Amino acid sequence: MARGWESKSVESQTEAAEANRSAVRVRKTAPAESLELVRKRESLLLSRTRVTRELEAAQNPRYRTLLEKSLRELNAQLAAAGGH
Repeated sequence: MARGWESKSVESQTEAAEANRSAVRVRKTAPAESLELVRKRESLLLSRTRVTRELEAAQNPRYRTLLEKSLRELNAQLAAAGGH
């Protein structure tokens, strides 16, 4: 089980690092509107990572259902923002 957690953590860190790299590239050349979109996408990715981690650890079925709904909504927002 520890190996699975390590893998998920590395995957999350890799995803966050890639999002940060792409944000830095955009910041260098993008106007203010694009920067706002990048910030929104970064925020959504961070929220998605947090919800995913909480979902992995959740034991209560009601809380898991709430987290699953939140994850679906975040994924939809990311898709609408042009990511994921």
